[in-house]
Amino acid sequence: MTVRQLSLPELADGCARLGIPGAGLWREPVTAYGTAAAARLMRDSGLRVTSLCRGGFLTSADPAARARAVDDNRAAVDQAAALGTDTLVLVSGGLPTGDRDLPGARERVADALAGLVPYAGDAGVRLAIEPLHPMYAADRCVVSTLAQALRIAGRFPPARVGVVVDTYHVWWDEDAPAQVARAGAEGRIHAFQLADWTTPLPAGALNGRAQLGDGCVDLRGWRRRVDAAGYRGPVEVEIFNEELWTGDGAEVLADTAARYAEHVAGE
Repeated sequence: MTVRQLSLPELADGCARLGIPGAGLWREPVTAYGTAAAARLMRDSGLRVTSLCRGGFLTSADPAARARAVDDNRAAVDQAAALGTDTLVLVSGGLPTGDRDLPGARERVADALAGLVPYAGDAGVRLAIEPLHPMYAADRCVVSTLAQALRIAGRFPPARVGVVVDTYHVWWDEDAPAQVARAGAEGRIHAFQLADWTTPLPAGALNGRAQLGDGCVDLRGWRRRVDAAGYRGPVEVEIFNEELWTGDGAEVLADTAARYAEHVAGE
């Protein structure tokens, strides 16, 4: 998503040239390209698909709508397995129109996962619940903190359901460091993503993630924190930013890799 202006072949070529060993993919471009073709492209380029984004959106109060959402998540599981990744990122969904019951919406997420977990387990795919910043609670994600994500994940085995630690969404939360340690001890850190935070946010707020090093997040500190929790998986950069998307994709990719080296890697 950081370089969504690149086609999948351009992304694969750019990663291979820069020595980036893998990429987290999104369902829409994979579906448009063809799942089997995308899997073959990444494999032939020597790249790992680190995760697939996204499943979720399980908060509807209407049983039929929620059943359709579960079916779509099963399709996402199938797609993840075909791509060779063991991690499907879940964004829970926001409050249904007219609903003000946040705990109830979270409970519906947990109920839906109960039916999805066995299917994902049979496919060898883990479900990674991603908490989003509270400004998204109404329309996109009723799970706002790692503690909330872990309360849902804790109903299921760690090898089946875990959490995503995304710096853009959790950097502000004073309880997050303790929750990262807890998630690590339980074996529930299934993905680690990076983006920086700057203000003012753009209209709509969705595409306000900043390039690494441009904001106020202690990115290297978060990497050390996640390392200390025992996470040894891939580190993804996921930036939604209109300015980046209008730039030359190969240059944005190279700049992102350089900024990772400067602001995240090493000591």
